[in-house]
Amino acid sequence: MIQNRTYSVGQINTYIKNMFTQDFVLKRIYVKGEVSNCKYHTSGHIYFSLKDDTGSIACVMFAGMRKGLPFRMQNGQQVVVLGSVNVFERDGKYQLYANEIILDGAGLLYEKFEALKQELEEMGMFASEYKQPIPKYIKRLGVVTAPTGAAVRDIINVAGRRNPYVQIILYPALVQGEGAADSIVRGIRMLDEYGVDTMIVGRGGGSIEDLWAFNEEKVARALFECETPVISAVGHETDVTIADFVADLRAPTPSAAAELAVEDVRLVQERLLQYRMQLGRRMADQVQQQRARLANSRTRLFYLSPQNQIREKRQMLAEKEDRLQELMAGQIRQKRHSLALYIEKLGGLSPLERLNQGYAYVADSEKRKITSVSQMPSGSLVRIFVQDGSVTARVEQSADRNQDDSEGIGTLW
Repeated sequence: MIQNRTYSVGQINTYIKNMFTQDFVLKRIYVKGEVSNCKYHTSGHIYFSLKDDTGSIACVMFAGMRKGLPFRMQNGQQVVVLGSVNVFERDGKYQLYANEIILDGAGLLYEKFEALKQELEEMGMFASEYKQPIPKYIKRLGVVTAPTGAAVRDIINVAGRRNPYVQIILYPALVQGEGAADSIVRGIRMLDEYGVDTMIVGRGGGSIEDLWAFNEEKVARALFECETPVISAVGHETDVTIADFVADLRAPTPSAAAELAVEDVRLVQERLLQYRMQLGRRMADQVQQQRARLANSRTRLFYLSPQNQIREKRQMLAEKEDRLQELMAGQIRQKRHSLALYIEKLGGLSPLERLNQGYAYVADSEKRKITSVSQMPSGSLVRIFVQDGSVTARVEQSADRNQDDSEGIGTLW
């Protein structure tokens, strides 16, 4: 009988788990308490406990649910956890599985913040295509913030240090409490109509209640409709407001906003000096190149000028004339040498030369050359030419070569 009523530990845990699962209240429940034993696991899960004066409950938020957690949990925080209560069968312990965690006191504001954020995002007010670029060099900077406090001092100090020539126009707005949102809207619209180059809208850090004016829809719409580029600088780096999403640019702090809005004039001067040096070098290079081109063109022009062409032609003609004279002189020398040879050769064949050698030239009375004895019959007159003159003689007797008559020959000469 006892055995029939005995159950295993697993059966009991499963039974209890089913009881929790079937309970409608425990499926979606808000639990308020103080955070303790908070641990961020390497897997991304958050393990902690919620406690109050009467007890505590183990809680866990899995890594997949952490995307909506807007802050880092710490021990001692008062929070409201939305989740479900269920049993962890292995240990037989029930725990709260967290889906959302909001800070207590600000819980309703966070819900309102998320609802407005989602609505404005769906309307396209956060879209990047509506964001205006921040001008790099400005003359007038508009600031919408409280007239006293660290934010305005930081903006003035940083902007004045970076560029003392920038005019800062301050609209002293309420940034906290009743009427703050309307004051911020008036400041945005007034500076937009005034025509500043860039506008900074923001304040120093604080709680979500202190920063709530920048989460109002009217402020978001004024920022969206503003024609002047706007930098949002609300709170510290970890603070996020609706104004940050709507503005053209978000700065983590007011000081950072001033750095983003105002270009450092010293860097501009350094760049101008670098540009001046680069321009000077490039101009010098260009002048040098143009001078080289000019010198080259002058040389080409001098070479191609008619005067130079005439001079070169004259020089060429003079050289050709000298060459021609050399060739002519060479030809004359050669001809003279040939002539001398011919003269010498001719001299050897000259009748006068023969006469000088003891020979004589015989002609008839009419000075016709006599080459045969038949031309000199007996009694005819002949003229005999010798070296120093001529004589006229009468032929007494003639004999041909075959006749052996030496006496007759001697008588002839």
